[in-house]
Amino acid sequence: MVFNESLYGKTNLDELAIFGGRPALAETLHVGRPNVGNREHLLERINDLLDRRRLTNNGPFVRELEHRIADLLGVKHCLTVSNGTAALELACQAAGLHDEVIVPSFTHISTVYALHRQGLTPVFCDCDPQTHNIDPCRIVELITPRTTGVLAVHLWGRPCAVDALADIARRRQLKLIYDAAHAFACAANGRMIGCFGDAETFSFHATKFFNTGEGGAVVTNDDSVAANVRRLRNTGFVASEPSAHIGTNAQMSELSAALGLTVLEDLDAIIAANYRNYKHYQQALNDVAGITLAAYTETERCNYQFIVVEVDEAAAHLSRDQLLDILRAENVLAQRYFFPGCHRLEPYRTTQPHVGARLAQTERMAQRVLCLPTGTAVSLAQVDAVCELIRFAVTHARAIQTRLPSALP
Repeated sequence: MVFNESLYGKTNLDELAIFGGRPALAETLHVGRPNVGNREHLLERINDLLDRRRLTNNGPFVRELEHRIADLLGVKHCLTVSNGTAALELACQAAGLHDEVIVPSFTHISTVYALHRQGLTPVFCDCDPQTHNIDPCRIVELITPRTTGVLAVHLWGRPCAVDALADIARRRQLKLIYDAAHAFACAANGRMIGCFGDAETFSFHATKFFNTGEGGAVVTNDDSVAANVRRLRNTGFVASEPSAHIGTNAQMSELSAALGLTVLEDLDAIIAANYRNYKHYQQALNDVAGITLAAYTETERCNYQFIVVEVDEAAAHLSRDQLLDILRAENVLAQRYFFPGCHRLEPYRTTQPHVGARLAQTERMAQRVLCLPTGTAVSLAQVDAVCELIRFAVTHARAIQTRLPSALP
């Protein structure tokens, strides 16, 4: 079957890579390719720390990074740690959570495992179909006498319903922790993410637009929570004095902090590149049947870190997973987020086999959401290539469908 369109030299289905053709892109496009900032500035910092031979234990780069992040977010305390999972575990422990904690199922499994590893019981809550964030209306019906807190997640950098969650936490006397792994340098209601709840946590993993290679942070305005995290991240020690509390070694290294400081210098330029790509995707995919781009509130500060689309199979005539396979064959390494939902992963699919019945929106989103490549490593020409591939696949979905069963395992 031959078409009039020209997609990087492709005019018929046989030229699609999934059917044996040459991939449209010579190099693979990734979701979350790391930003490293100015290499010369980074090497200067690395040479500095090597000359000083101070590699860890709350060195000057770590202290500087904590100060600059706290200043950027307008929060009293920033405590850097070894990774985002450690940040969650320490925040939950420092805030005194115990027993049951309400958490979204539509999130990365590490969010839930952080609770599990602290001996807490995750109670899965459904998401809002519009924002993809935890639905405050569903939280209240899950609260029991054993509930001690809510762990909410700002997905894609789009803030949770912070006022509604604060009201629930206040009325029910619950602790409120936010996983803000996606939301560094974002704002809600004119306030920076990091200022809400009892504490908020960040991941500075290499895939995040602001990264320290590996790392994370707990930020809070609560002096007691900050003091607890400071002690717990250093194996329970305060200065050189041991504590009666069991801690862990979760300190950030000077090397990680040096990278973070370097990336922080380019933060505005990185966000500008993310925004440029977001607007380009928005325009290019606006009229593609069955493809809906998750929108950001542009009146609020945002990092535009994720390009998220929902694939409506009934309208696109292709499932999300079929479109994913087509894109990956063309070297567009799009990602399913967060498939299949935490409640369907072990140990929860065994211990809570029927919980999916109350998570209708989570189950729906897990089958529809796809994240596309963006960031400083992705050019507008490459964005065009991704969008034209999607448009081509959807336009000729019925013809493609007749061949996919024999092409896919």
